[in-house]
Amino acid sequence: MNNLTTETFDQTIATGVHLVDFWAPWCGPCRMQNPILDELTSEMTSDQVQISKINVDEQGPLAARFGIQSIPTLLVFKDGQMVERLMGVQPKQKLQAVLNSFVD
Repeated sequence: MNNLTTETFDQTIATGVHLVDFWAPWCGPCRMQNPILDELTSEMTSDQVQISKINVDEQGPLAARFGIQSIPTLLVFKDGQMVERLMGVQPKQKLQAVLNSFVD
């Protein structure tokens, strides 16, 4: 999983399908989401989906850009465009279904 910053974000999500997790280390639900994202990372190839994280405490302007008001918030991008927004802890099966719907 990549940790994205304001400097790396746009270039990283420009092509393909990306799941971006907006989180913070002090957030209990975020810590519950982490193992699920780790499983997805190991099960889906990077040419299918890339999974990245954004620490909202360290990357406030990026969180503000997408109107992140609660965490975890998961955004799905396809070729640089946001196509899905999921708030709260998401089960693996739901994330797989959402991601697969955008994979060519």
